[in-house]
Amino acid sequence: MRPVFVFLVLVLTASSLAQAQKSQHFTLTSRNLLTGSFDSVSVATALVSANDWKPYPELGDRTAWEAVPELVRMAHVAEAESLLGMSWPQLPATVFLEFDRIGNRTNYQTLRNVRRRALATLVLGEVFDNRGRFLDDIVNGVWAISEETYWGVPAHLDLQSSGFGLPDVDEPTVDLFAAETASLMAWTLYLLGDRLDEVSPLVGRRIRVELKRRILDPNLERDDFWWMALEPSVINNWTPWVNSNWLTTVLIAEDDPDRRSAAVDKIMRSVDVFLNSYPDDGGCDEGPGNWTRAGGALLEVLEFLKNGTSGLIDIYDEPLVREMGRYILRGYIGGDYFINFADARPKVTPPAAVIFRYGHRIGDSSMMEFASFLGTRQKLGTGYIQGQFGHLGRQLMTMFELDEMYAVDGVFSLPTDVWLPDTQIMTARSSKLADEGLFLAVKAGHNEENHNHNDVGSFIIYADGRPVIIDLGPATYTRQTFSEDRYSIWNLQSGYHNVATINGTTQSFGAEYRATDVAYASSPDSATISMDLTAAYPAGAAVTRWKRRITLFRGEGRSPEVSITDDYALSDWVEPTTLNLMTNRDATIEEPGRIRLEDPDSSASSVVYLTFDPDGLAARLELIQLDDFGLQRSWGDAVTRIILETRDGRLSDTIEMTFKFPGRDPD
Repeated sequence: MRPVFVFLVLVLTASSLAQAQKSQHFTLTSRNLLTGSFDSVSVATALVSANDWKPYPELGDRTAWEAVPELVRMAHVAEAESLLGMSWPQLPATVFLEFDRIGNRTNYQTLRNVRRRALATLVLGEVFDNRGRFLDDIVNGVWAISEETYWGVPAHLDLQSSGFGLPDVDEPTVDLFAAETASLMAWTLYLLGDRLDEVSPLVGRRIRVELKRRILDPNLERDDFWWMALEPSVINNWTPWVNSNWLTTVLIAEDDPDRRSAAVDKIMRSVDVFLNSYPDDGGCDEGPGNWTRAGGALLEVLEFLKNGTSGLIDIYDEPLVREMGRYILRGYIGGDYFINFADARPKVTPPAAVIFRYGHRIGDSSMMEFASFLGTRQKLGTGYIQGQFGHLGRQLMTMFELDEMYAVDGVFSLPTDVWLPDTQIMTARSSKLADEGLFLAVKAGHNEENHNHNDVGSFIIYADGRPVIIDLGPATYTRQTFSEDRYSIWNLQSGYHNVATINGTTQSFGAEYRATDVAYASSPDSATISMDLTAAYPAGAAVTRWKRRITLFRGEGRSPEVSITDDYALSDWVEPTTLNLMTNRDATIEEPGRIRLEDPDSSASSVVYLTFDPDGLAARLELIQLDDFGLQRSWGDAVTRIILETRDGRLSDTIEMTFKFPGRDPD
């Protein structure tokens, strides 16, 4: 099997949350953008039938399929050819049980995802080749997936009454990946329905039976799947992600008009709650990587509602919808890097076609230009088009968006300053060019956000588009990641973020542990955020004041620099307070009060100096070896924690540290 199929969920970018870590802290605003604007009767009347819903060309429209770039067609056929006669991986019950027994979710997910990626590739290979060569292998894949007891993953069995362990065949439950599998099977039916009947008329029938039993019936009959948010206690990217795949399945495979309209109405109500929970600034507290399954999945829902009702449902002019789309550009740093806090990863490969379609719908030229840039960077149109976990829908969108996307110039305008007042995240850069100057991102917020880390007041710095001060992001997900023991994982603790450990005490989990008195200001010469971090710490910190101010200085005639000032007061002194700074750079203490931060990539020339008062702070460096694949993928084999320790027992002080750039001795 070729390497493209071996990549698979060793690490999940934007996926699951077991019950212990689903965010409970949100505010609902009664926008009801869908159900408040479109009543169920008019939607039912406008809803097109399964036979009439044609979002992409049918197999017989050879002109349309042959208009896809030849290099793409050839690559997909070649990948499918590499799978001819493949043996479909077995999914042993004992491997499924590993999550319950030892907390490992990766081994099972890797096996199941090989099946899904292979089926998607074989389907597209047959669509382009159109000679029947891949049909037997496709049927084998359809049959193998149909025979699975559960289409989801072991980590999500809290959705069933009997809990974790093995799936209960008598209680089909719908998680992220059960819904995504349904979408894959539905697209297979859409693209190859008649061809499957050539092998046996029971193949298409089997797909329909499984879709009804596993997805269409339980989603229509049950209201208690938490991701539906119909009785909201938990809201995150599960809601649009599952609904987008459910809607796809309904539009392709639900033939009964009453059930069809009832499902669409329920999806609209569910997505409305998701939209009602979102901040006005459109900020995704799950990060740019998870935006692909939050705002990005919302785009898929809105697209299919729009073309599934002959244009009746269209809310792209709503300010919230527009701001949610723009978040992905606002989170871009440079290269493959996006801002990352909490479980967001620093390197993201966002779906260019989704971004382009979103930008086109809301009339945002910068988003469309950004998408064109990403498409070129990802070499879309020159070969095989990836689809995460066999996500055929996004592969199809990409194939039929290429011409329009590349008709747009890939030179886009980066925002110099971004302030999301509801999400409480700021970004600032000293240059409009992604690979030039200093970039700063800071978060305030609270410690019960989606995919939360205890990191209130933390920040990241990049120089010439390369990381300097970093947020580690998540390690490989295990059962512990989303258990009551979550915050015993070291990289989730505030001591391994860019904040202080006060009197030996780190920040605590909970919405009450938050930043207060948050203020932001920007000008051509600077951008500043200030906040009080006192409430982010428990009583053991004995802190009565911790005010942090972070400023990016820039402008004509000066080198950019970032200044961090902490003004604090303690009610008691227990032990030295430390300022923690995480870096992937080669750190060298050149002299008291100055640390050289050199890019580990020898081809990069940017050097940043961290300076501070050596009379007030003593520096030491702690090398941390990374033994987790997820962290290694982001940062290599090791990172360094810079620890700046207060020298005496004073109860109040003002501490300042400065990051100076470019890489030369500071003045």
